[in-house]
Amino acid sequence: MALDLGVFCRNTLDGELVDHCFSAVFGFAKNSDPSYLDWLIKAWGWTLAVAGLSLTIALILGAVMGTLRTLPDGGKLNQWLVRLSTAWVELFRNIPILVQVFLWYHVIPAFILPLKQLPSYWLVSIALGFFTSARIAEQVRAGIQSLPSGQFAAATALGLTTAQSYRYVLLPMALRIVIPPLTSESMNLIKNSSVAFAVSVPELTLFAMQAQEETSKGVEIYLAVTLLYAFSAFAVNRIMATIEKRTRIPGFIASHDASLAH
Repeated sequence: MALDLGVFCRNTLDGELVDHCFSAVFGFAKNSDPSYLDWLIKAWGWTLAVAGLSLTIALILGAVMGTLRTLPDGGKLNQWLVRLSTAWVELFRNIPILVQVFLWYHVIPAFILPLKQLPSYWLVSIALGFFTSARIAEQVRAGIQSLPSGQFAAATALGLTTAQSYRYVLLPMALRIVIPPLTSESMNLIKNSSVAFAVSVPELTLFAMQAQEETSKGVEIYLAVTLLYAFSAFAVNRIMATIEKRTRIPGFIASHDASLAH
């Protein structure tokens, strides 16, 4: 079966072929009507935007919660912080992501009124970010606990406080160790961003569903979307691999990768 790739150069309004299809996408043909290719590129942008915002939220919250879970026994405050971070992880990783998206879109804004002013892509990014932060928290916890216990003892012996020990000694090493599992989570976010279609964010999955209905060219549409998802995940993989290579701790990470993978 021959692929009809010309479908991407058809007008989204009346289905007619658009002149200078590729030029219109990159802004060289200002007066051209929008084509399905133009729609596809914009949908890809929304996918990357949702994934990028979600990853930022997840990294910040995951690092904080993962660190809190490893606090040493030292009073009621530490105990409460450990319990809080443990509850965070168990809550957000045990509720299906699609349910969390609907909660943030339909339920939580009814109680937190300012959230009603946020666009849907922000709400779905928060849901994805919180969900992923629980997984990253576990990876950060494992990274910190994989360090030799002497690291914290040495920092304390030098007169560093607990916060300073984490900031200057433990976290800089632990965050380098967890880059491999963080790579997997970053790639998963590209794929998980597809749930944004459920709240009408115009990303790749929503594009595929609507474009297929309008053109009846499901093979071409879904093939293009699949390739863009795969390319995006591969690009993230290469970026993270470069970061890992440049920040690797010689003689240390290789012995811990296997344990962190679990």
